[in-house]
Amino acid sequence: MTGSRAATPISEWGGFDFDTRQVHAGEYADLNSGLRVPSIAVSAGYVFEDFDDQVDRFAGRSTDPIYSRQGNPTNSVAESRLASLEGGTAAVAVSSGQAAISSALFTLAGQGDHIVSTASVYGGTRILFGRSFKRFGIEFDYVWDAADDAEWERAIRPNTKAIYTETIPNPRNDVTDLRRIAEVAARYNLPVIVDNTVGTPALIRPFEHGANIVVHSTTKFLTGHGAAVGGAIVDGGSFDWAAAELAGRSYPLITQSSRPGLGSLLERFGDAAYARAAREAVVNDIGPTLSPFNGFLLHQGMETLSLRMDRHVESSITIAAWLEQQPEVESVDFAGLPSNPLYELACRDYGTDANGFARSGSVFGVTVRGGVDGARAFVDGLRVFSRMTGIGDTRSMVLHPQTSTHATFAPEVNEKLGITPGLLRLSVGLESARDLITDLRAGLDRVAAL
Repeated sequence: MTGSRAATPISEWGGFDFDTRQVHAGEYADLNSGLRVPSIAVSAGYVFEDFDDQVDRFAGRSTDPIYSRQGNPTNSVAESRLASLEGGTAAVAVSSGQAAISSALFTLAGQGDHIVSTASVYGGTRILFGRSFKRFGIEFDYVWDAADDAEWERAIRPNTKAIYTETIPNPRNDVTDLRRIAEVAARYNLPVIVDNTVGTPALIRPFEHGANIVVHSTTKFLTGHGAAVGGAIVDGGSFDWAAAELAGRSYPLITQSSRPGLGSLLERFGDAAYARAAREAVVNDIGPTLSPFNGFLLHQGMETLSLRMDRHVESSITIAAWLEQQPEVESVDFAGLPSNPLYELACRDYGTDANGFARSGSVFGVTVRGGVDGARAFVDGLRVFSRMTGIGDTRSMVLHPQTSTHATFAPEVNEKLGITPGLLRLSVGLESARDLITDLRAGLDRVAAL
């Protein structure tokens, strides 16, 4: 009808499908020039409206930004988008995945405290726990069999502050039973922190399985193109911090006031109190700030997340099934294969494709004949796979864990983790599966010639 006004654009994307939210969640209207894509906000600080506005911001009575160490409009788009995709209440973007893990745990634990982790986690994470956290006076214990109540009982102490795990551990694709771990954590009034870097919310959303906090190395699948380092923490808003306090597990950054006359973060922010504590009391203090340039690449990358993950997983299933049939291959560590002991768990939590293979990500292990010599021959025979550290890129990559990510571990630890001399980590990219198989066959031909 002539003269009718246009419909008001949508600004709240709750209730929309995942594929719609990954494109739109977190975006805001540009009032200066009508830019459709949220711009890169290159500014270290923000102008106060007046004297009292400055007072209110520093006093905690206003959530408007003070300095880009705490937050940035570009990064806020990525934070809101990721919180929406994971099903959380709030997210905090940081400078790397290691910064996300560190900040997430520092929000809960301090000197003299203790964390329990499942044993199969990324090698760099174990190094972080055993080196830097140890220097800060925070201890770790590892549980090898998550189904063993007695092992959890031995590991958890009165000063334990969290349970840490990964959805799809790197490098062996030995998927974790999150529901089981959440049940254990609930018995002991502990929050569960889950690294969902390899799973991504396109494949699994840990909050739906009982987790309380999610961390990401956004460098990987979320950004997706290997061009920007970043990390993120997502608050699930589900942990009862007050009840934990009554049960004897104290989380003072969340439940106690930081200054006279001001309520605790739990009182002021409710189900987003943990994220606010991470932002105000850890990220702001220590300063692992995400560049807005990398924040821009992150929220751009998430726009195509589900499309890319479908291709990553489809190719991985094809390649893993093919590798399992090759005479030069001793084993394939991919939970999506029916031959894998974790196949039923992978089917339950990740679903299956039309052929019955579970969609357990695109980072997995393959062990070739000949130990280190076989691994060397295989890697040096590849021309499409990039020989480099990293996962979750559009490009396929290969790495030898025993001489890289796990090189500093004692031999008995690596043996227990399954990090053998012939094990290679594959990260399957977006190239055609046929071309990748041709490349892998060339590497295996070198193994056969030994």
